[in-house]
Amino acid sequence: MTTAPASSLRIEQPPQTLREIATERVRDAILNGYFKSGERLVERNLCDQLGVSRTVVREVIRYLEAEGLVEFLANRGPIVARLDWPQARQIYKIRMLLESDAAADCARAADAAVKATLAEALQALGAAYDGGSAHELFEASTEFYHRIFVAAGHAVSWDVVNRLNGRISRLRGMTLSTSDRHRTGFARMTRIYEAIAANDPEAAAAAVRAHIEEVSEIARQQLAAQD
Repeated sequence: MTTAPASSLRIEQPPQTLREIATERVRDAILNGYFKSGERLVERNLCDQLGVSRTVVREVIRYLEAEGLVEFLANRGPIVARLDWPQARQIYKIRMLLESDAAADCARAADAAVKATLAEALQALGAAYDGGSAHELFEASTEFYHRIFVAAGHAVSWDVVNRLNGRISRLRGMTLSTSDRHRTGFARMTRIYEAIAANDPEAAAAAVRAHIEEVSEIARQQLAAQD
């Protein structure tokens, strides 16, 4: 009887826990607009909708609160975090400063290995634009930008972006709900990649600014329509 090496028994991708699955479902429901901004999240209803216990639901709500997707109101409990244009405008300004700077430095530093890893991330992003869920699209987009920040050596800036990710995901879900955003969004991201691949820092920064200017205007219109 042969003995399998210990390495062959290792679980490389642990299965999702019930809390992780439930969190993903509620997150997607918020990003897709099923749960509206300011809507109360009732534990009993979530238990019935998800088919899980109150303990799991409470863990989900705490996790999404940390992401900035849920907030607590006195005498009301958890609600979908409210988002208005003044908040969104600040987020887009921060993104424009940090992401354009990271893209420019990435373009200066990009070698063949960096270009290859960005091309891989862009391909995954294209697949998510074509048929992924809101969560998959956000994850793919986040990974694309993460590789840019890593190659640029902007670790501290990436920490700042990560703290905003819950709110960024809300805005991204909102802008992607408009017509043609899947097509134009991927085209904008492709231009960012192409400028980095050409080692053109000015073009890379300009491509990021054009992308964020477009989505911020869409978000402004969407949020104004909700008032």
